[in-house]
Amino acid sequence: MNQVPGAGDMLPDIAMETPEGGSVKPSDYRGSKLVLFFYPKDDTPGCTSEAKDFSALKGDFDAAGVAVLGVSKDPPAKHRKFIDKHGLTVPLATDAETGGLSDALGVWTEKSMYGRTYMGMVRTTLLVDAEGRIAQVWDKVKVKGHAEEVLAAARAL
Repeated sequence: MNQVPGAGDMLPDIAMETPEGGSVKPSDYRGSKLVLFFYPKDDTPGCTSEAKDFSALKGDFDAAGVAVLGVSKDPPAKHRKFIDKHGLTVPLATDAETGGLSDALGVWTEKSMYGRTYMGMVRTTLLVDAEGRIAQVWDKVKVKGHAEEVLAAARAL
């Protein structure tokens, strides 16, 4: 398992696919702060709450000069349905099946539930400064109040 980079480390610059069929990578955000929230799966209760919480605060993030991007391994078409169904205002990106950003960061890892092991996303959020350096890491995120906590940290950066 990869070790999640910490504060002060450069964020790997690995491209991801957008629901519109384009691509996005962390360096596209250079010059502004960036929040990357990695979540397990579209349209599950915790992930929906998290995406809706970040969407509700998008205006506040924008006002603070902070971009927000949600990332999972779900395909672009599923992201599009998720965005439309819940009226999400934060952009989402699809991480590559293998060798993607979540792999490089160590947040795509082996998990186990009910005695079964499988690969899955550990709910993790990164706050990245304008130069592409990781400023703060939240791992094994609890959704309630998380978006507000990240906004406060982003404003303080």
